[in-house]
Amino acid sequence: MNSATLPLKRLYKELPVWIVEDHHDVVCHIYRAIASRHLPLQNIKMVHLDSHPDLLIPVNMCADTVFDKEKLFSELSIENWIMPMVYAGHVSCVAWLHPYWAQQIREGEHRMAVGRDSSTTTIRVTSTDNYFLSDGLYVCEEQLENSKPLTLNVVKVNPVNPSHFSLTERKREEGTERWFAKRARTECNQAEEASSSTHTLQPAEGSNIKEEHGCNVIGSGAEEEEGSTSYVVKRISAFLLETEPYILDIDLDFFSCKNPFKELYTEEEYTILKELYNFRGPSPDADQEELDECVDHRIHQLEDLEAAFADLLEDDGEETVTRWARNPGMASLAKLVSSLKSRNPCPDYEMVHQAGLTCDSVELPHHISTDEEIERLLSAVQLFLRPLPKPTLVTMSRSSLDEYCPVEQVDSVQSRVLAVLEGLYGPLDLHKDYENNSTETPDCQSQNC
Repeated sequence: MNSATLPLKRLYKELPVWIVEDHHDVVCHIYRAIASRHLPLQNIKMVHLDSHPDLLIPVNMCADTVFDKEKLFSELSIENWIMPMVYAGHVSCVAWLHPYWAQQIREGEHRMAVGRDSSTTTIRVTSTDNYFLSDGLYVCEEQLENSKPLTLNVVKVNPVNPSHFSLTERKREEGTERWFAKRARTECNQAEEASSSTHTLQPAEGSNIKEEHGCNVIGSGAEEEEGSTSYVVKRISAFLLETEPYILDIDLDFFSCKNPFKELYTEEEYTILKELYNFRGPSPDADQEELDECVDHRIHQLEDLEAAFADLLEDDGEETVTRWARNPGMASLAKLVSSLKSRNPCPDYEMVHQAGLTCDSVELPHHISTDEEIERLLSAVQLFLRPLPKPTLVTMSRSSLDEYCPVEQVDSVQSRVLAVLEGLYGPLDLHKDYENNSTETPDCQSQNC
């Protein structure tokens, strides 16, 4: 029997929750669960709550690096830690659950292949969504070797309407989160009780959303509003079987999110970066030739910008700036450098380039939530997790040192998320990995780990 098809030998006594600071540090804990056979070797499913998809790919990383775990861990970053696990064969289905302010990938189901580009030996993907095209990550399927299928479900989550009582009020009225969650889970399994529970969800400003009636909407034939509890549960239930192991992954910036680059640069500088790094996507009905031309143009554009800022690190004198500003589409570089140097005589041009890479067709999300909105999002998460199977493993990222999750909010959000998880699943086996100086490397027992 193939090792990938062996039944899982071990179950956790209590649900493990690994909390890291940088999101890519969860990978070693996922690999540990694979090695210990709490998770299968192949075809793992992941429910991923985040204001960012984290589905980019290390641009120049050799594809075979995924089979050398030490080297892999050293090359991952916060935006690109999932796809290498897909190419390694571990993950085959991802549900990206995003708040309404995060719109980097089109809503709906996306099917794609992830494999080794035969011409560059790097990992590439067949999706033609602008999220991948703008980083030059697309290739046609014929160009891929050792490809793996990925089903990506992009699912919007709206906060619960403020007219309904908050988690804090529920806790006060019902006694404890655990007791409330147990009772509520029973209600969701009994249609006659579920029909008495009403939850109205609130989407982005300016949108209308109809009232829905708890868990009994699922499978009832009613039309679910995008972002509602019933919509989220129906979308996830379509691919998540009751007895299947899966990872619940939560980035705390799902509840409140900053674009830290907006605080590093003035509005004028940020506007110039958007001009320099602007991505011109293909037409909706683009053929293969147009797609290839689009990717080639984008790759050359990014390579030129990277080279320009690397050159400026060595010498940002007028001659160097003028030479690069003569390049097509780079005339505004001189104005940017002048503005940067007026505030700091030695700008960090490498950081400027990293900021520019986030300014393509869609900006990084920026939405600092009020405490009330955080509470409403927590309520929504509790409501859609309640009827779903219990996860095998929970991974959580604080994302506070890089300020994607506001540092003044992160501890409060973390404690409230943990209260929701404990209310739903009972006692947690909690590991605050971010308090350690370094992440322990798991002892994997497979070459793919």
